[in-house]
Amino acid sequence: MTASSSGQYQMVGPSTPVLAMLGVDVVLPCHLEPAADETKSTVEWSRSDLSPRFVHLRRDGVDLPKKQHLSYAGRTHLSSSRLKHGDLSLRLSNVKLSDEGKYSCIPLGYNLACLLLCAAPPNVAVSAEADGSSGGVVLCCESAGWYPEPELLWLDSEGKLLSAGPPRTLRGPDGLYSVSSRVTVETRPSNTFSCRVQQSNISQSRTFFRDESSPAALAIVVVVLAVCFIISSSGLFAFWKLKLHKKSESLSV
Repeated sequence: MTASSSGQYQMVGPSTPVLAMLGVDVVLPCHLEPAADETKSTVEWSRSDLSPRFVHLRRDGVDLPKKQHLSYAGRTHLSSSRLKHGDLSLRLSNVKLSDEGKYSCIPLGYNLACLLLCAAPPNVAVSAEADGSSGGVVLCCESAGWYPEPELLWLDSEGKLLSAGPPRTLRGPDGLYSVSSRVTVETRPSNTFSCRVQQSNISQSRTFFRDESSPAALAIVVVVLAVCFIISSSGLFAFWKLKLHKKSESLSV
């Protein structure tokens, strides 16, 4: 998006919301076209929903950290070398959930950056237990540490949705979401199931695959090995007993 100033300069910012992961650094873009030296200018990054509203304030080339909101103390930075070329972009470090909001970049006073946050998608854990009533397997999918609120889907090997009850979603005191769901499936050869936890609006997802044929195959291998061991042991024992019997007969003669 752009905004003009006296028909002489344009201020250019992001055309889409800025996405950030919690705990990492993010840059809120803002620059002038054509480029102009802003090292001695007043640059203000602010949020109207805060008091004081200043996220970062720089006047006459000097940063004024005492004027900014306490939640941003020590976490904002304007590059002097970039300001020289009209780049007013703000670097925000160690992103927090409270940083989400709409930011204004001054000197032209135009809302340029809308910061949308998401937690780093964690791993998805899936466990299984036998279902005595149906003879199938109950799969349980759990994942925590998400923001915004995610959705959970169960899929079969063809990518079709499985019929499962609504997932259980909880929001913790840290503002992050945890989600869990259970589904009962049949254990058949080549049955592959996946649990997908996603935030569709920001294209973040994590998927866990479970191949129900693997445990069955492993069980078959174990049974076969056990049978082979029993047969071979029985054969050796019979051979040893026969040899011992012949030896005893030869001694008696």
